[in-house]
Amino acid sequence: MSIGLGTLRALLARDLKVTRRNLGSLLLRAVMQPLAFTFGFAYVLPAIGDSFGGGHGQPGFSTVLVPGLVAITIAVQGITSVLMPMLIEMTYTKQIEDRALAPVPLWVIGLQKVISAAVQTLLAAAVVFPVVLLVHGAGARPEVHVHDWPLFLAVLVLSCLLAASFGLLLGTLFEITKVQNLVAVVITPMTVLGCVYFPWASLDALPWLQYATLLNPVMYVSEALRACLTPGVPHLPVWACLLALTGGTVLALSLIHIS
Repeated sequence: MSIGLGTLRALLARDLKVTRRNLGSLLLRAVMQPLAFTFGFAYVLPAIGDSFGGGHGQPGFSTVLVPGLVAITIAVQGITSVLMPMLIEMTYTKQIEDRALAPVPLWVIGLQKVISAAVQTLLAAAVVFPVVLLVHGAGARPEVHVHDWPLFLAVLVLSCLLAASFGLLLGTLFEITKVQNLVAVVITPMTVLGCVYFPWASLDALPWLQYATLLNPVMYVSEALRACLTPGVPHLPVWACLLALTGGTVLALSLIHIS
């Protein structure tokens, strides 16, 4: 009994020491997610008021929301489809070492991860699209229609590649064992402020935030999908979205190559 209690005290002491060492990141993870949601829903939405959806003949909120929810699915699924396998391969199975020693350039391994994650993300988008389209309240049916199928498919593919490439970039810039920090510090704010719940044009009430979101890749996914699915909702020009999706993927992959 005394041995067991001594072991318990030693284990608890070790955990407390680790907690003290990582107290900063722990507090940051605890604060960032509620801060991001509070900022998005308690500050941004009231600030832009009725400038989107639901009144004066404008599309309803459910219509605005459908492309955004598909976008957030693509962003989160694309990033995690790269990060989660990397975490397992680098910590548990150690398979990454075997792949790095394979007689192929490292860029082949990275490209394989991006393509594999993009395919998984495309499947996730195909599954979530009918869900967000069909699940709605009474009288709140979203007005969604694919007006240009080739453009819609191109946007989906480019968005999935961008999300997967960004996930690989994050995995190479940060310690993969601290992936929980990425979720709190990067992914959550990026998705909450990625024009998922409101179109980019409605942020004209907050000009500083409107320009800041131009650095957010999720915003371009949301706006590109709105251009394809809900053209009646204000959105960025299609050419600008396609340029950002393509250029963002190339930039992310080039930064991975440099690192």
